[in-house]
Amino acid sequence: MTRDTGVSGGRDGRAVLLAAGLADVAVGALGTALGTVRGLLRRSDASQLASETERDLMARGRLVLDRYAVAPPAYLEVLARHAVARRADDDV
Repeated sequence: MTRDTGVSGGRDGRAVLLAAGLADVAVGALGTALGTVRGLLRRSDASQLASETERDLMARGRLVLDRYAVAPPAYLEVLARHAVARRADDDV
């Protein structure tokens, strides 16, 4: 059952409710993450796990940078390459 919190139903009220819901999700996720970290620290192979995690994070970082940092080739450049390739196929 819900109770009236006194937050108006307008835009500001919706923003407050969304922020409160997001904060609740974040706190829940943080609690779960801390429990997981505590469990991982108790493991005997923690150093090996840390190095594997570092490698995984480095690979993910590389993928993100490749995805967002490199600009795609110019459209006209791609068309020119296709035209050159087509001409080369026709000449053969």
